[in-house]
Amino acid sequence: MYVHLGGDVTVNSNSVVAVIDLESVSATSNDFNSYIKAEDDSERLEYIPGDISKSVIITADRTYVSPMSVSVIQKRLTMLQIT
Repeated sequence: MYVHLGGDVTVNSNSVVAVIDLESVSATSNDFNSYIKAEDDSERLEYIPGDISKSVIITADRTYVSPMSVSVIQKRLTMLQIT
């Protein structure tokens, strides 16, 4: 099954490794900032167009910065598991 992350981006739900709330990550978090920079340098970081970036979704092969909230993405992933 696939989950919509915002814009025109959908990913295989089985490939989702983590969903991170950007509001809960400190702007000075060295580990997170290093990870995002490494993903960007490797061209595996994709910003999904939208209002304000609210979440980061890490998949097996890419990292997405999404305008959708963590709760919406988690709800969609949960609904896929139920069906």
